[in-house]
Amino acid sequence: MPGLLLCEPTELYNILNQATKLSRLTEPNYLCLFDVRSKWEYDESHVITALRVKKELDAFQPYPIEIVPGEVFLGNFSQACDPKIQKDLKIKAHVNVSMDTGPFFAGDADKLLHIRIEDSPEAQILPFLRHMCHFIEIHLHLGSVVLIFSTQGISRSCAAVIAYLMHCNEQTLQRSWAYVKKCKNNMCPNRGLVSQLLEWEKTILGDSITNIMDPLY
Repeated sequence: MPGLLLCEPTELYNILNQATKLSRLTEPNYLCLFDVRSKWEYDESHVITALRVKKELDAFQPYPIEIVPGEVFLGNFSQACDPKIQKDLKIKAHVNVSMDTGPFFAGDADKLLHIRIEDSPEAQILPFLRHMCHFIEIHLHLGSVVLIFSTQGISRSCAAVIAYLMHCNEQTLQRSWAYVKKCKNNMCPNRGLVSQLLEWEKTILGDSITNIMDPLY
């Protein structure tokens, strides 16, 4: 018999929302939830929002991962193009870390930052990181929810999210990496991006502290 697990709403949302094809949030027999939040918190919950999506496999895709509760999400290109997801999660700004282009906020370029880099070890993300962090901070200050995404949401966008957390929390690559890994268990920035995150750590903290030779990276 499974035991009782206590966790925060964001952690629960991210755990249940990760699946290869069909999110566990749409499986009615997966688990039993005892919710002790107020009605307002319940109604605003991303867990409940995602539970309301269509359950048919051909119509459903998992929602983006929540990084900063109610403020920053991590996703892929398909999720960024889905108007229902944008509405449900109240996404108001995009950071596109890919070569892909799409119908993001047509006519309102101020809400989109496009970092055009390939998914390769040679891609240079470091020159864009300071501007990216500034863009995110501006939109969060304006009350916007920000979605950071790449083609698959596994390498480039994860590196961007890690860099943002390092910047806003003034913390090491190791700590930011562990946090994002907990939110999204299949994240895997390529080796070139990892090396640049180490350089970013030196910029943020004045020294390179994380050992990226560890198999963890």
